[in-house]
Amino acid sequence: MNQFMLLAEATATEEAAAGGYPPFMLILQIGVFGLLIYFMLIRPQKKQQKQMQAMLSTLEIGDSVLTTSGFYGVVIDVMDEIVIVEFGNNKNCRIPMKKSAIVELEKADGEKNA
Repeated sequence: MNQFMLLAEATATEEAAAGGYPPFMLILQIGVFGLLIYFMLIRPQKKQQKQMQAMLSTLEIGDSVLTTSGFYGVVIDVMDEIVIVEFGNNKNCRIPMKKSAIVELEKADGEKNA
């Protein structure tokens, strides 16, 4: 019985070595997984970033904005990376903030960009 087990074990080892898992299948699986990650995670994020950049590039004085903290305000001045926003009816409440803190933009003529 012991000899039979050794013979079966040797045969199984030879089969695994001769016709085992081909290396190109592993490379193919890694490639498919990489494409899946790209199309499900990276591509949508880049698309969203492009939309946000396009929205911020159209920012002008007089536009209504919604900030990341949930405040609505009106743009008073636009610089390179900083925007001065006036909040509420009080004309003394003007706060400088980064453009990246703007989530939603509504043009003065009523057009809404999110």
